Amino acid sequence: MPALPLRRSLAFITAIVAWSALGLQLVLLVGQMTADGASVVEAVWRFFGFFTIIMNLMAAVVASALALSPGSAMAGRRSRLVTAAAIVFGGLIYSVLLRAIWQPIGWQAVADHALHDATPVLFFLTWLVWDHVGLKWRDALWAAALPLAYCGYAFARGAADGWYAYWFLNPEALNFKQLTASITLLTAAFLVIAVTLIAIDRLLAGRDAVRPASQSGSRSL
Repeated sequence: MPALPLRRSLAFITAIVAWSALGLQLVLLVGQMTADGASVVEAVWRFFGFFTIIMNLMAAVVASALALSPGSAMAGRRSRLVTAAAIVFGGLIYSVLLRAIWQPIGWQAVADHALHDATPVLFFLTWLVWDHVGLKWRDALWAAALPLAYCGYAFARGAADGWYAYWFLNPEALNFKQLTASITLLTAAFLVIAVTLIAIDRLLAGRDAVRPASQSGSRSL
């Protein structure tokens, strides 16, 4: 496992990329919406409606905590797990469901790739090289709560202003059966990712626990 300074450096880079991507996307969205007659407040409200923004904000905050205060609760194992599952989930869902229907250009393309490609890869690598302490399988439930919470948040927002960030969570476009299927599939996918990350964590935690004993035994020969 890399030394703590190297891990903190990777976390710092991840935080910088995530915060920069969020800032760029906010500037672009505000510029676009105000040019169409919306207010800055309306643009900011729209900005926080996307799961992409929420997961990148989580990655930015947790990566910052890892870089600046690795012993804090925000940098804890469950926080890292939930964020890693969210960022991997978001990147995969974007690639599978949205990339083909969205072809940004210019600075929007830069923001798009930073939010959906660069930050997910960097945060996953940060999670991978950090300490692994043997997460429990039930910890996946912490991660599963996030997509369900977002669905509730998205529906409440949509009921208030009639706008939905994603077609597969739009009750005005889908019937109850289709909407239920979307929520079920998304939550199941999130759980699969979380369980996979926990399996990796437990494998790496076991390897790290065995290595010192093996090294100690070799020195005693």
